[in-house]
Amino acid sequence: MKVVVLAGPESAGKSRLAEALHRRFGGVRVDEYVRRYYAQLGRETTLADITPIAQGQLAEEDAARALHPRLLILDTHLLSNRLWSLVLFDQCPAWIEPALLARHYDLTLLLSPEGMPWVDDGQRCQPALADRAAFHAASRQWLAEHRQCFIELGGSWPEREAAAFEYVSKSLGA
Repeated sequence: MKVVVLAGPESAGKSRLAEALHRRFGGVRVDEYVRRYYAQLGRETTLADITPIAQGQLAEEDAARALHPRLLILDTHLLSNRLWSLVLFDQCPAWIEPALLARHYDLTLLLSPEGMPWVDDGQRCQPALADRAAFHAASRQWLAEHRQCFIELGGSWPEREAAAFEYVSKSLGA
């Protein structure tokens, strides 16, 4: 099983790319748990919500891993939970980073916010490109510091999609 994670700031194309990869290569796709959680919450997120959000994401990832697909596509993972917790609350539950490091991911595709328009979907909160660029930089720094296998994707949508298809195809040995 190859596990591919999509990482980066909001409005960088992660969900769209997860869908495109799933259509192209099949496998199992795990979407962002936080979107459903937040939609049902009925209030702003608090620090106390970070743990159930992260646990929900892990539960869905674990259920998908148990299926042993040839390809597992994760629209996000605990890095996003960690970084959003720091952005929003200046702290993060201590268990999240060790839990993230305990898992194996074959490839992380880190999407740049450059060249992608911000889309207000009622849940996003970083319309300023500078804020999304800072989130991207924090993602890159964490991935590099922890020696995670990652590739940065930028440019136009067709360029991102073509590069992602190429890297995933190579990862699968196709």
